[in-house]
Amino acid sequence: MTATSDLGAARPASPDLLRSVFRRHPAGVAVVTARGRSGPVGFTATSLASVSAEPPMLSFGVSTGGSSWPAMAETDHVGVHLLGEHQQDLAATFARRGADRFGPGTAWREGPEGVPVLDGVPAWMVCRVAARVPAGDHRIVVAEVLIGDPTGHGRPLVYHQGRFGGLPD
Repeated sequence: MTATSDLGAARPASPDLLRSVFRRHPAGVAVVTARGRSGPVGFTATSLASVSAEPPMLSFGVSTGGSSWPAMAETDHVGVHLLGEHQQDLAATFARRGADRFGPGTAWREGPEGVPVLDGVPAWMVCRVAARVPAGDHRIVVAEVLIGDPTGHGRPLVYHQGRFGGLPD
């Protein structure tokens, strides 16, 4: 193996560089929900990760500048919903600033611990928040899974190159 010094179009670290690199990284799409002081809140997340099997734990990132952050900063429980490729509009609604996320176009019900649970998703979980770890302009929320349902229908929704889509056959 020969090492070369030609690194092509390498650029110094910046928010634009990070966004550009991660646009090339396909990610599953989830919606995270919680009960806020004045009603349900939620946002679209592509940072969902499995953390531990024993106990079952997951993590996701949430922007401290987002409208959902005040509720996420206080809540003890969250809902995590894996979206299907048929739910691109739902993902876009929960990603858009100022959108009526729980309005007439969103089917949901109150689930365990009062957490909003979205209808028609391939899978959902209700989790107890275990930690909020500072990470720049975000917090990494680590949560323990309490209950869930993996039996919904639909192929997974993915986010790639700035767009929502499905996986090829």
